[in-house]
Amino acid sequence: MAASRSPALEIDVGGRTVRVTNPDKVYFAEVGITKRELVEYYLAVGDGILRALRERPVTLERWPDGVHENVKRATRADPHGDAFFQKRLPTKGVPDWVESARIAFPSGRTADELCPTELAAVAWAANLGTITFHPWPVRRADVDHPDELRIDLDPQPGTAFAEAVAVAAVAREVLAELGWTAYPKTSGNRGIHLYVRIAPRWTFTDVRHAAIAFGRELERRLPGKVTTKWWKEERGEAIFVDYNQNARDRTIASAYSVRPLPHAPVSAPVTWDELPAVDPRDLTVRTMPARFAELGDLHAGIDDVAHDLTPVLEWYERDEREHALGDMPYPPEYPKMPGEPLRVQPSRKRRDPGE
Repeated sequence: MAASRSPALEIDVGGRTVRVTNPDKVYFAEVGITKRELVEYYLAVGDGILRALRERPVTLERWPDGVHENVKRATRADPHGDAFFQKRLPTKGVPDWVESARIAFPSGRTADELCPTELAAVAWAANLGTITFHPWPVRRADVDHPDELRIDLDPQPGTAFAEAVAVAAVAREVLAELGWTAYPKTSGNRGIHLYVRIAPRWTFTDVRHAAIAFGRELERRLPGKVTTKWWKEERGEAIFVDYNQNARDRTIASAYSVRPLPHAPVSAPVTWDELPAVDPRDLTVRTMPARFAELGDLHAGIDDVAHDLTPVLEWYERDEREHALGDMPYPPEYPKMPGEPLRVQPSRKRRDPGE
């Protein structure tokens, strides 16, 4: 027997009417959060989520059946999941005030993605079951030149959030030496993201190289505790600096985005000083509105200064020239990229017959 549907709601968002269908549908079964609560959450942190998404192409991570034990996300290996990433706006039912931006993938194909310019577009997407928003690091006016360097500190097996915090502290020292301001946030799970606003002068390749160079500098300062190794079998118990999050068509959950985990955590902006004491499990759909009301958007100043990427690109060139450290592998779905080394898992490489 099909579950009964609750009557639709119409809410005013900045003068736009957004329809919320089946608002009482439970989206997070473990904690009982409904679709209505999800939409209301995004309205409560409206200034913050819109600052994170405004004028950016955005991939939608949609869970139209909610986050339940038997609901799985589609993958390349199994495309038949109930939840999925949507890169193109729907062809029907899109209000005329919902805007888009055209982007190109590494394959050369293009897509018109959601490009929020007002909070109503976020609420509209949340009604579609969008739990997480994944913005590109570019603005609609120039989709080929990122304005954001993203440093993704990803704990590997045997490490946890505490180890990521320790690495973030050293990253802060490196950033201070560069004279850069970075804005930290939790990933919504065990990791930490550091965002640095940069002038939109460099290509995706350049920004990715800068992330590689920054990660290598952290490796030097924290040997054995940080890795830039792409292959999991080589990483060990260390914090992985995921440089490929800066490649074209790779995105990170935005600040204030909800993550599809049972307790409805949020990728939450935090201050540098509070980071060592933060428990990311406490930052959820139900706790963040009060925190936002008290503290405001901790990333409010992110657009005040755009930094020069040149010093870190010089590190990359130095490593290539003096240490024979060149480019690193791209994700497996990418075409072969210029300058990329052999994209083969080390344990699968054929041994040289002469050995």
